[in-house]
Amino acid sequence: MTIKNLAVDKLNWDKTDGLIPAIIQDSYTLQVLMLGYMNKEALQQTCVTGKVTFYSRTKKRLWVKGETSGNTLDVINILPDCDSDTLLVLAKPNGHTCHLGSQSCFGEKNIFGLGILSALESLIEERYQKRPTNSYVAKLFTEGSHRIAQKVGEEGVEVALASVMGQKDNTKKEAADLIFHLLVLLKQSHVSLMEVLIELQNRNNQK
Repeated sequence: MTIKNLAVDKLNWDKTDGLIPAIIQDSYTLQVLMLGYMNKEALQQTCVTGKVTFYSRTKKRLWVKGETSGNTLDVINILPDCDSDTLLVLAKPNGHTCHLGSQSCFGEKNIFGLGILSALESLIEERYQKRPTNSYVAKLFTEGSHRIAQKVGEEGVEVALASVMGQKDNTKKEAADLIFHLLVLLKQSHVSLMEVLIELQNRNNQK
């Protein structure tokens, strides 16, 4: 996509000698992926191509993230901070971001919020594809849609009962079970969590 509403010339380029730090964040999971630097040319190229492009302080040139590995970053949006001297780049990663093989340059423990659901969704996808014999998730997929739907129904009832009985700890645990089995059901139904979130966003926009 092309970013058209970013006033590149109004950013505070002088404050940091022509380079602005750019924090890259996964637009889906909100996981912080990496930090890079952009000069005006790198930012302009990023806006035009939709691929995150940095200025390499060591090589003294522009470089497109993933130009060698293929693990590029597709730009979703770019937001300057209140002082116009730092950028938050929301992006969709194509593969792992860190050159060491992890999703984030800040380590795999840098997962929170929706990032946990995304990691769980990825694990369920792996179990769906590989079907290891010792996997509970793979067993559910083998048993089929009716069994998975039954588990979602059972967990939903257990959440409701725990809530009605005022059992806060059990409500929390049963809710976690429900969300887990719901993700399995979504995979079985070929529906991604992102599609569900988009549906919620569309409903919110209609209010």
